[in-house]
Amino acid sequence: MLSHENLHPDDSFSAAPPRLRKIIHVDMDAFYASVEQLDNPALRGKPIAVGGSELRGVVSAASYEARKFGVRSAMSGYLAKKNCPDIIFVKPRFDRYKEISKKIRAIFHEFTDKVEPLSLDEAYLDVTLNKKGNPSATLIATEIRKRIFEETGLTASAGISINKFVAKVASDYNKPNGQKTVMPEEVIPFLEALPIRKFYGVGKVTTDRMYHLGIFTGADLKAKSLAFLEEHFGKSGAYYYHIVRGIHHSEVKSERVAKSVATEHTFNENLTSEVFMMDRLEGIASELERRIQRYGIAGKTVTLKIKYSDFTLQTRSKTLPYYISDKSLMLETARELLYQEKMKESVRLLGLSLTNLNTEEKKTMAVQLKFEF
Repeated sequence: MLSHENLHPDDSFSAAPPRLRKIIHVDMDAFYASVEQLDNPALRGKPIAVGGSELRGVVSAASYEARKFGVRSAMSGYLAKKNCPDIIFVKPRFDRYKEISKKIRAIFHEFTDKVEPLSLDEAYLDVTLNKKGNPSATLIATEIRKRIFEETGLTASAGISINKFVAKVASDYNKPNGQKTVMPEEVIPFLEALPIRKFYGVGKVTTDRMYHLGIFTGADLKAKSLAFLEEHFGKSGAYYYHIVRGIHHSEVKSERVAKSVATEHTFNENLTSEVFMMDRLEGIASELERRIQRYGIAGKTVTLKIKYSDFTLQTRSKTLPYYISDKSLMLETARELLYQEKMKESVRLLGLSLTNLNTEEKKTMAVQLKFEF
């Protein structure tokens, strides 16, 4: 799903640890695919992929039946079909997903107002002090998952621990339809035994680099000095050094400042002419304008995203001396970026984003969700 997480940052660590917190990470099980199977009984028990097709596009979500064949989100539809010949492609229905997500968040807020959504299907909850007066975060997570199933017919998994990082890792431990609590005294042993590929924020490329350095588990990571990790992983080295020691002070924030707004589109047929690309960019700019103006914000940096038919990705950006929010100025800048250099291949995806926003001058707003169309 689109996301994008704030676990990596630089202000998450401090010399003096904060008071012990009780954090729950709730993650819906194969959310988009499960909604489709819920609404269409004919799809239940079958391998389905939401989004994409056997010829084109990218899978947004896969049912657990499809995952057994190695089908995953962000995989091309072509590869999904190759891995699972019987897969059924289903068109996404974001209005329906948002409708159910709204019900789920309402349940969260019955327990606490400290809810930080990451996407339509997952969120952090701080239940240290909660509306039910329940001292057990484990029991709260159990009740939340029960309520979600009763009111939506869908299952959720949860992780419970002392901080967002450990809770996030734990929520994946007993999926689907399960939960895991990592008590304060269990955090270090839990992280030491954890395979490095299971650490949230350690992607495939970093995992491979760590393997080459002899780092296969949390215990291996913990054995490395801060200087060693910074030497090999730059600023991320401090992040890895602290999280394996159970140190992550990032608070659950019910509101976040938007840093970018973006829209992109994958085409059914590759585009070979800049004229056709400009035609498509006009629609993309219209959608971007609608999102920006909904929140009354503006930005200075326009970025054009281009994915070619060979799947190579290129971005071109321009920063203006003033804030913009209207379609015509974004499109004018996009045109300049498009013709900046000749296309090397036909194009399968175009996107526009606006960054360098004036949110520093605005009040904190709810995070802007980004979807691929």
